[in-house]
Amino acid sequence: MKRSKVHSHVIPDIKDWPVNQLYKNNKEFAREVSEFTIHRIMQKDPETVRHGIARAAYLETNRIKEEPWKVDPDDEMSFWRKIKKSIADQPSQITKADMAVANEKLLRKIVDRYSTEIVGGFKPSTFKFARKFLTQFFKVIFNTAGSITSTIAKGRFFGHRRELQERIKVYGAVEELRSLMTKGTVILVPTHFSNLDSIMVGYALDAVVGVPSFTYGAGLNLFNYKIVARYMNRLGAYRVDRRKKNKIYLETLKGMSNLAIQRGTNCLFFPGGTRSRSGKLETKLKLGLLGSTVEAQRILMQKGFDRKVFIVPVVIGYHFVLEAKSLINQHLKSTGEELFIPPKSDESRRITKILKFIWQYSSRSSEITLSFGQPLDVIGNVVDKDGVSYDKKGNPLDIKGYFTLNDEINADFQRESEFTRRLAQKVIESFHKDNIVLTSHLVAFTAFQMLKKQMPNIDIYGILRSPINEFEIPFEDFCAEVEIVKKQLLKLQQQNKICLSEELNWSIEDVVKDGTSNIGLYHDKNPLGYDEKKNIITSQDFYLLYYYHNRLDNFGLKI
Repeated sequence: MKRSKVHSHVIPDIKDWPVNQLYKNNKEFAREVSEFTIHRIMQKDPETVRHGIARAAYLETNRIKEEPWKVDPDDEMSFWRKIKKSIADQPSQITKADMAVANEKLLRKIVDRYSTEIVGGFKPSTFKFARKFLTQFFKVIFNTAGSITSTIAKGRFFGHRRELQERIKVYGAVEELRSLMTKGTVILVPTHFSNLDSIMVGYALDAVVGVPSFTYGAGLNLFNYKIVARYMNRLGAYRVDRRKKNKIYLETLKGMSNLAIQRGTNCLFFPGGTRSRSGKLETKLKLGLLGSTVEAQRILMQKGFDRKVFIVPVVIGYHFVLEAKSLINQHLKSTGEELFIPPKSDESRRITKILKFIWQYSSRSSEITLSFGQPLDVIGNVVDKDGVSYDKKGNPLDIKGYFTLNDEINADFQRESEFTRRLAQKVIESFHKDNIVLTSHLVAFTAFQMLKKQMPNIDIYGILRSPINEFEIPFEDFCAEVEIVKKQLLKLQQQNKICLSEELNWSIEDVVKDGTSNIGLYHDKNPLGYDEKKNIITSQDFYLLYYYHNRLDNFGLKI
């Protein structure tokens, strides 16, 4: 797969960016979200709406007691107690019309509160500052100026911007993405492995791809910190509280996404819903926000607009993930239950880990890859750079036909649910075929497969608890096994089922050395290492090795 060049901006003036236009009056937009959401909910039977309000009040009071955050409003508990009391005070004998009036009054209070919390903001001046800050930050992270010692000696600690851009490797349908930014509304749907994903993708889109900023969801917990909240509120982020599971909140969240798309604002959201705990590529997606893209497209057509909504999958590739240790433990605990025995924690204090992180990355080098898949329309058909949709046979088509019955574009939620499921499947397929295999992915997969082969009758939990010091593989033997896996990957690449990084063209010995070097940059215990003196491959942590192995677990590879 060909890597893209660094591009100039499609829309040079930040003031002209769709996200800036959306948030020029965010209070007005919040009111619009409220009205849209209330109207949708009130279409339901009054008894159903009343039950939804009562359910929301019950879940919210429990949430406040069990998991309070600093960012929660001071009147949070009193607000929801008043809602519960209002429901309880309703007369037992009440007409549906009167119930609907009472429901709307309560619903308005709840949805107004939610929409005000969710809707974010954007300030061009803050974005310009963040652009400069992140450039310096990532220059250090990716060591664009070499080792710390040589960097200080040369007096250029932050390196050159061009060197930084070369460390962020961008592949795939970049030209199509840039073209579609002027043809309609683009929805970016990346894989999700790390808390760094949003900031990393956002920086790459601005510095390398050259497209306007997207609006995106940020966890409300991040707003517990005033300095973070100050900037997130001005960088296009809308707030998402994953503690809130009630349907009214979720409808408000979808309403915000729907209206932003209708207004032509480019959006980014993680369709998997949360970070991959196992380290695997997503095989199941959350359909709520994906469904809002389908509905928004239909509403636009009903209103007579020709603007199309485009879905662009993105696969993020890291040599290592900062949160890998906690993520794999969470995964094993949820899937293994009593079979999972957590490893002893030897994590150093937070400040120590941060210092180690900075030192390791500043004294060595690494990279991140972003692979942009073929753009899709909301039905899941492929789209070219001009925004034209094509069927399976390569014939151009007009998607209005999908939403038309008796020559009229109409709402059919069952039909749109099917479209959403089809779109989700196409995104999953793109995640796999556009996945860039890094050297670290290859060596981790091979090593754990060899470990499993040594213990064929032991389950995964027993393997993870097996003695670390017994895992020693002669370097030549390991290289031979890596070569076997690589050949299988090459066949998959020829079938357009996966992509290989440029580094996999190196000699197999260099691939192994690069992979083992990169995978151990951050962790206290190296998941896989090369002992040059003994000429052997070792591991200090099978749990981490298992996590990184899982990146290639769904491709049918064998040793």
